[in-house]
Amino acid sequence: MRSESRGPFSVHIGPYFHARPDEGAQHAFYVLRRHCNGMGILHGGMVSAFMDGLLGAAVGRATRTASVTIHLSLDFLSMARAGEWVIGNSRVTRHTKDLAFAEGRLHVGEKDIARASGVFKLMHRKIEA
Repeated sequence: MRSESRGPFSVHIGPYFHARPDEGAQHAFYVLRRHCNGMGILHGGMVSAFMDGLLGAAVGRATRTASVTIHLSLDFLSMARAGEWVIGNSRVTRHTKDLAFAEGRLHVGEKDIARASGVFKLMHRKIEA
C-alpha cells in the first residue's frame, strides 16, 4: 500500500510503500534514477533517510508514541541500482518510559544492502500507528 507522507521531505524523496506485519514495520521503495549517485547506484543519503523512517515506524507501532531519532548507526553492505525494489524490515528490540531501541535491514531480493540500529526519544504524544 502506498504510504501517506508524514512530512514534505518524505514526499520529496518518496514514494514509499508499506505493509502491516504483526510486529515492527515493513516499507519499500522502487529505486528511481533520482535516488542514485553519480555512479548510478543508490545514494547513501537515501538509504539513511529511508532507514531512519523505517526504524521510526516500528517505534511508533510498538509504543503508539511520537518519537525523534537521537542516534542512528548504519552499515552499508551492498548496493542497489535504479529499477530495483528495496524492501526494509524493522523491529523494536526494547523500550523504556523515555527511549526506544530499534533495528532493521534493507534488502534487494535475497541480498542485504544495509543494516541499522537506532535510539529514539519518546515524545509522550500519542499517535495512531
